[in-house]
Amino acid sequence: MTENEVVSLAELMIVAASEAWRDNGELLASGIGVIPRIGASLAKLTHSPELLMTDSEAFLVSEPVPLGARGDYQPKYEGYMSFERVFECVWGGKRHAMIGPTQIDRWGQTNLSSVGPYEKPKSAILGVRGLPGNSINHINSMIVPNHGPRVFVAGEVDMVSGVGYKPERWAPGMKQDFVDIRLVVTDLCVLDFGGPDHAVRVKSLHPGVTFEQVQAATGFPLLQAPGMGETPLPTAEQLAVIRRMDPHNLRSQQLKGNPPAVRTAAAA
Repeated sequence: MTENEVVSLAELMIVAASEAWRDNGELLASGIGVIPRIGASLAKLTHSPELLMTDSEAFLVSEPVPLGARGDYQPKYEGYMSFERVFECVWGGKRHAMIGPTQIDRWGQTNLSSVGPYEKPKSAILGVRGLPGNSINHINSMIVPNHGPRVFVAGEVDMVSGVGYKPERWAPGMKQDFVDIRLVVTDLCVLDFGGPDHAVRVKSLHPGVTFEQVQAATGFPLLQAPGMGETPLPTAEQLAVIRRMDPHNLRSQQLKGNPPAVRTAAAA
């Protein structure tokens, strides 16, 4: 990074999100939303070139397609990827998606459907969509732009759209082998489910954030992962890729309000 270069919180989160796909092997990387999509693109263009990506329509591409209006950019097509073939990746466990759920609970269960009592909800959202099958069949990670107890709820999510690790939700004989929740990237920290019995841990804190601050914004107890440290700042190479993949700066619109820069970077 150049001296006095400003690094945004969104850029820090994109770099953290990209780590979800590190060492995944040759599978379909699906980032749902701006920050996850740039994160998946960053992963493919830096540490994990073996990842498969589509143009978000019907074709595989050898290079991630930038967000927004393409201008003269021509996607680098390398194969056909029909909706049917996407489902083959889903059912075969050859996909890792990062989504932004409305609610998450301590068991990793997610809600995309409704808030409030199921019989008479306060609000309806997207509906469960493909989340039940996705959460059972392949790796999933999550993005949370506004870390707080309305998202990380104290009890169970209001409507279980995506399965997690809660034992009572699994009847005898149900196969849980492929439930795999990797990372949750928020505007405060990076979490995983690597504690005893899949307890939620804080893997890293964003610059200037304390563990106590994260715990106060979470509706259930958290653990500190061994070696918990500070979320790494983007490198010059990563920033260049992010800005190439998002030439219209759509990432700046993803966080509520106008969050301050992570830091004014000295040369690094």
